[in-house]
Amino acid sequence: MRVLIAGGGPTGVTLAIDLARRGVDVRVADKADRFFVGSRGDGIQPRTLEVFDDLGVVAAVLDAGCGPTPIRVTLDGNFVDVRWMVEPAAPTPDRPYPTPWVLGQSQLEDILRARLREHGVRVELGSALVDLEQDADGVTARLSTGETSRFDYLIGADGGASVVRKAIGVAFPGATDESFRILVGDVAAPTLDPGCGHWFAAAENPLTGVVMTPLPGTGYFQLTTPLGDGEDASLATMQATLDRFSAGVRLTGQGWSTVWRPNVRLAEHYRVGRVFLAGDAAHVHPPTGGQGMNTGVQDAYNLGWKLAAETALDTYETERRAVAARVLGASTALLRRYLQDDPDAYRRGEDSFGLDITYRDPDATGPLVTGDRAPDAPVLAADGTRIRLFDLFRGPHATRLVFGATAPAEPHAYTVLRPGDQPPSDGRHVLDLDGHAFAAYAPSAPSDVLIRPDGYLG
Repeated sequence: MRVLIAGGGPTGVTLAIDLARRGVDVRVADKADRFFVGSRGDGIQPRTLEVFDDLGVVAAVLDAGCGPTPIRVTLDGNFVDVRWMVEPAAPTPDRPYPTPWVLGQSQLEDILRARLREHGVRVELGSALVDLEQDADGVTARLSTGETSRFDYLIGADGGASVVRKAIGVAFPGATDESFRILVGDVAAPTLDPGCGHWFAAAENPLTGVVMTPLPGTGYFQLTTPLGDGEDASLATMQATLDRFSAGVRLTGQGWSTVWRPNVRLAEHYRVGRVFLAGDAAHVHPPTGGQGMNTGVQDAYNLGWKLAAETALDTYETERRAVAARVLGASTALLRRYLQDDPDAYRRGEDSFGLDITYRDPDATGPLVTGDRAPDAPVLAADGTRIRLFDLFRGPHATRLVFGATAPAEPHAYTVLRPGDQPPSDGRHVLDLDGHAFAAYAPSAPSDVLIRPDGYLG
């Protein structure tokens, strides 16, 4: 099988990693002449960290980034409080990554590309998709390099202005609000403590102030503030805005910056024949909630195993479009709270973590049913080694857990002993829940649980 991915951002490279580890001949073509440098989507949600665990990059991501940091609030030049966007939390047996992680998007992309190179694949810069034609047997792609090649499938992970989406005629309904603009940029502020975030504002209207959050490993803060008419994304604009609130903070350098407008759109379809859409090509989000990049990564993770096996391909749109619609609704509601000057709009709850994403039938009941995320749990292997269920799930395979019976003699199938259970006589592939009885793996759970390659029950 040959697959072309148009777009070398987090979505495209995640999908390429997943396909390459399954032995698929995959290429990643990106129109840019150089790799992006900047923070952009710098919040990695807990479910995305679980995806990165499976793909073998989570250790590098955790090492390069940092967890939630406190935010020092200064109003009218006076320090008033310390607040948290996300309260710190300790890992639990079922949630090894309990809170979001902060890492600039270009740093994350570096890590993902390094992993992709380990599979013998590189992102091809300066190689834009110009046009495509498809038939029942494949897709013919024409690239800006002059190459015309044939592929079994093509994936558009080429952003909100997707050439792929336009080529297959998929509508992208939604709205862009030109009346409201937000400046987001990476800036150096040597006098500020990099161990915390900083919020500078006027007491009478704090949400129109400036928020600066540290970007680990870069020496920069990501600065976010509403923009007035005629203002741009320059360092001068950022400094002038800060001067209205901060009582002397000086900016000494600038990296990436942009002016963002509320843009909320959802593709009418995620698939036309042998062409699929993922990431921003399928959905664009307000930055509120930090969901855009994460939703794209999880699109890729859902599609990868289905595409490699050429199975259940129609379920990709069914499952992922519903998730994007829900996330868009939540992000838009949060943006509305900002615009209404809700003082708690900055807070993030577990509903933004991605751990509650489910593909279950709405009428299904029970703690662990088809479509649910399979949580982690500590177990003892037959030789007494302490491991995690996530250690068993990791890799391109599906995993079968059998409760109250003996697992079949097949790869990645395990007999799981709950408290009080007796081990089977063959002693093969036996796991002990080590005294734990999580709700998801309680005696009322199904006796035979198949974990899909993407960590959801099949």
